This record gives sequence, C-alpha cells and structure tokens, in this order.
Amino acid sequence: MTEASTYDFLIVGAGLFGAVFAREMTDAGYRCLVIDKRSHIAGNVYTNNINGIQVHQYGAHIFHTNDETVWNYVNRFAEFNDYEHRVEVNYQGETYSFPVNLKTFQQIWGIETEEEAEKKLEEIQQQNVGSDLESWSLNQVGTELYERFIKGYTEKQWGKQASDLPSAIIKRIPVRTTADDRYFNDKYQGIPINGYTAMVEAMLAGVKIGLNADFFDPDQQWDKHADRIVFTGAIDAFYKYKYGALEYRSLRFEHELLEQNEFQNRAVVNYTEAEIPYTRIIEHKHFNPTPSDYTVITREYPQAWNTENEAYYPIRDARNLERYNAYKKLAESQPNYIFGGRLAEYRYYDMHQVIASALSKSKKVINELKKTSRDV
Repeated sequence: MTEASTYDFLIVGAGLFGAVFAREMTDAGYRCLVIDKRSHIAGNVYTNNINGIQVHQYGAHIFHTNDETVWNYVNRFAEFNDYEHRVEVNYQGETYSFPVNLKTFQQIWGIETEEEAEKKLEEIQQQNVGSDLESWSLNQVGTELYERFIKGYTEKQWGKQASDLPSAIIKRIPVRTTADDRYFNDKYQGIPINGYTAMVEAMLAGVKIGLNADFFDPDQQWDKHADRIVFTGAIDAFYKYKYGALEYRSLRFEHELLEQNEFQNRAVVNYTEAEIPYTRIIEHKHFNPTPSDYTVITREYPQAWNTENEAYYPIRDARNLERYNAYKKLAESQPNYIFGGRLAEYRYYDMHQVIASALSKSKKVINELKKTSRDV
C-alpha cells in the first residue's frame, strides 16, 4: 500500500461482482472500500420489502446454476427456497406454457404424447440458411410458434428486427417435447428467502461501504483512496468514451401495489404482441409465497438507451465488440485497474456467471499479490 492510500482496493459497485470480490479480498487480509452511486447495495439484484413482499426492483432474478462451487458459495450468505421458474405467454388474450414444451403442443394442436410432439416439431421446423435470430428460431420451432412467442417480444426488447439480431440472444431458451415446463434446466435453482439485498449485505459484512458515491465526482478523487481500483461500471465510461460509447438497451419498471391476493398465477407472464408496449408483467409474491392481502406487480418496458439511462442489455454486434475490444486492450495495459461484471466486461451475465467471474478474478489477484510479496 502506498503511503497516501487508505485501502488496498477501491471497489466501484456494490452489486454481485463487487460484493464477492470485496468478500474474498477482505478474507485474504486486504482492506477494501466499496462505493456505489445508488442509495442501496446489491445493484440490479436489489430486493425491496413492500407489505411483506420481496420486490425485485430491477426485474426478475432467479438464481440457477449447475456449478456446485458457486451454489455452495451463495448458500454461505443466504438460505434459498426451492423456487423453479415457470413462465407463461399471453398472446392475443390467450395464455400458453413457455418455453415450448408438451403442454404448449397440447394447447395449440391438442397433442398428448411426446412422440406426437416430436413428430409435429419435425413437421413445422424450417430449413433456413442464416445465423440471425429469426432464421434460427424458424429452424427450431416453425412460423406459428415463432410469431406467437418470439418475434414480437424480441423486437420490442431489442428495438430491432429479429432478422437483424444474432441468434445467440435466443439460444439459451430450451425447446422441449416433454412435459418439463421449467424455464431453466439447471441442477440448482432458488431465490434467497430473505431477498437478494440481505444476501449481498451478508457478503459485505465488515467491509466499509459508501453509498450515493459517484466515482466520477471530481471533488471526491476516489482513485486516491486505494492502490488498486476494481471497476464494475461501464468500461467505456471509465475511459471517458475514448473509443466511443458502447450500445445497450435500457428498461423502465412500473411498479404497482394492488389490494388483492393475486394478479396472475405465475411470477412472470410474457406479453409477446408488438402492440403491447411492455414485454412482461412480474408478480413478486410468487417468488417466495407470503400470506398477504396485497400483491405487487411490475410492468417492464424496454426502451432506447443513452448515457443518462441505466444500461441493461449490451448490443454485442460486430461494431460494438470491436469497440469493446479496444477498451479491453487498454485495460489490460493498466494492471492497477481490474474490470469485472456485466458492464465492465460488456456481456450479458446470469448471476452465477458474475459470481464465478468474481471468484476467479479475486483468486488470480490474491495469487499475484502473494507472489509479489514473496519476491520482495
């Protein structure tokens, strides 16, 4: 540590990456300061208790992983329920099981068996040449299922024609001919019983935290507080858009407290018609059922992004990836800066992937510091 600095690490962002990194470095004996420009910890997984209901303030977050190490890690900090995510689609007033499974085939075509569903799927699949999302989807599920479930939702979400989007966006959604109607296939699934905020708070136990703290505030000179900076915000913003701004899609959340026991029978219902401005309605009490005469719903509206909006989904096309790689190369030339998480790495991460990345990077840094101290 230099004479002028107070901490070994300044960690910018109190979300999952920052919290895990801070926990690991603190346990290894290093002094950490975590700051966040928001008024709360936990980043986009922040949960807020409203009338006894854990509300996912920035959209639905379901923990799922096949990584036993990551699963055991999060269970150190929270007790998880056994929630398994099941979604429905509302299209033109009709409700369907989603992702596509045997129940979906039954609802649309009256098909009852897996064998009949497999035959129907082979019949409707198309042979399109192309790597775009629309071509890939038609190859997988044919025209009718694509138009009911995918096209409108996807084009609202991304603000682009599906034929102009990469297929990687949709490939993580399974297509089944069995009765398995779960959204995720992972071995480990669940949601913290006391909410994600409590889990992150446990991760940050004993760590100095500063909220409403803007790293870019020139009066604060946050970079003088520590020898090394761990940055979880947008990498292009860190470098003052030296190579231009990276592009994202943003979201707007409209929360509503209702004096009724239930609004819908699922935590999430997707609205796939292009004419409906929101993509889905979330009913939070289904994540962790709690007796209540109230319920909280959230309508999720995709919107265009600018540098004043919150960035949610990176638009990882060729132009943006070329720009990101220039920032990444610059970051790699400056070893006192560590970049991690969704915005800093310009990629869509599930929660378990963020945690795995933070564990990997913190382990690497600890090993490097131990080696340096041995060599001195």
